[in-house]
Amino acid sequence: MRWDDLFTDLQAQLQAAADVEAHLEVVELAEAEIARTTMADRWRARRGQTLHVRLRDGSDRDGTVVDAAQEWFVLARGSRRVLVPAAAVVLARPLGPSAPPPTRVERSLRLGHVLRAMAHEHLDVLVATLAGTYRGRLVRVGADHLDLATEGGVVTLAWGGLVSVESGT
Repeated sequence: MRWDDLFTDLQAQLQAAADVEAHLEVVELAEAEIARTTMADRWRARRGQTLHVRLRDGSDRDGTVVDAAQEWFVLARGSRRVLVPAAAVVLARPLGPSAPPPTRVERSLRLGHVLRAMAHEHLDVLVATLAGTYRGRLVRVGADHLDLATEGGVVTLAWGGLVSVESGT
């Protein structure tokens, strides 16, 4: 009888150790998944939902996420559209879980692509930068800058200072 009890106890101990090991493995996998998640992955999951962001210059923008990629997203509020570069975001709420991995197209849509599309549309825009706000039309989009035709002439703005580009204002 003692042998039966001993084997039962050993089996219970082995099962408990296996359960702990499986739990730790799940925790490690979850932590690894979270560690790979970017804010862009999380705001891509907000498509069709409201998002509030605070930008590098301390200003706030909010609206419904209508489009999003790794380097940018677009918020809509009525007819107004706000393009927000990822680098300009310092706070976002609410953010839930991550979206599925971006498609090949989403990964390839860079900030320059969307700025060039805006330039082709000849939209009147309000460009907020760390150096101030400028109203005009995008006339040229380079690899790291854009040219904006304003009433005072063409100004060249570095992407590194972009906070947002608004149309429909």
